[in-house]
Amino acid sequence: METKILEDLGFTNAEIKVYLALLETGSTSAGEIIQKSGLQSSVVHMTLNNLISKGFVSFVKEGKRNHYQAANPKHVIDYIEEKKNQFEKILPELLKKQETAKDKSETVTFRGIKGIKELLYELLEEKDKEYLAFGSPYESLMMGEDFWINYHQKRIEKAIQAKFLFNKSLMEWCKNNKYAKTEYKFTQEGFEPLTETIICGEKVAIIVWTENPVGILIKNKTAAESYKSFFKIIWNKATK
Repeated sequence: METKILEDLGFTNAEIKVYLALLETGSTSAGEIIQKSGLQSSVVHMTLNNLISKGFVSFVKEGKRNHYQAANPKHVIDYIEEKKNQFEKILPELLKKQETAKDKSETVTFRGIKGIKELLYELLEEKDKEYLAFGSPYESLMMGEDFWINYHQKRIEKAIQAKFLFNKSLMEWCKNNKYAKTEYKFTQEGFEPLTETIICGEKVAIIVWTENPVGILIKNKTAAESYKSFFKIIWNKATK
């Protein structure tokens, strides 16, 4: 099964192995978990204690041995909600601290798929109701269809109108995945860069869609206005 989702939720590699082993075996001893997971004894015992404290594992004492059992996987959702509620309590204070920062960086670099997700969501924080993107190649689909659907749904909920100037390689994909509040145009064949530029409000994002993608976010009103003017020129020359 795909365990990366559990990693994204904060599970360590050892916690994933132990939790999955318990789901498969039911109530069992630490010895059996050590055998099934392939982890060292000390690691398994430490991991079991961590999972117990998080509410993902319970145990009963049978003689001198503890027998462990995985909690219902649905409890993971409760754990996420609890963490979300805790974070929301301190969010206003964190935002205040950000607003009072004396030196705000105008250029930020993001790396990897997680980093690009953060960059893209940062764009949606702008108050501007126009989202302009050009140069997006087929490689951008590495983010996964579910991510893009969810991302653009959030954009639509914020009433942000988008204009996409895509490469021709995405034309067929767009026919089957059209978003609301979106206009599409396409560049001529032969123009297939690995970079994408997105302008929203006073922010400009430049993403290089390599195997390990890299993104640069520029927070500068003058730069954003310049890119918007350039976008309008190439938009007017592109084909639908």
